[in-house]
Amino acid sequence: MNAPIRQSQADILSKLYDMKRKQIEQALHQGNSFRCQVLEAEAEAISNALKAAR
Repeated sequence: MNAPIRQSQADILSKLYDMKRKQIEQALHQGNSFRCQVLEAEAEAISNALKAAR
């Protein structure tokens, strides 16, 4: 995989991760612990993919 494509993937994953963190904050404020757990698992998967893309 060449560098520009890898950087583009990293940019997209970074934006997804930021969006997921915002969703987690909203779920925390709503007191929805199950949704928080699901969102945190998704954020972790995105974080792992981001680390692999860099």
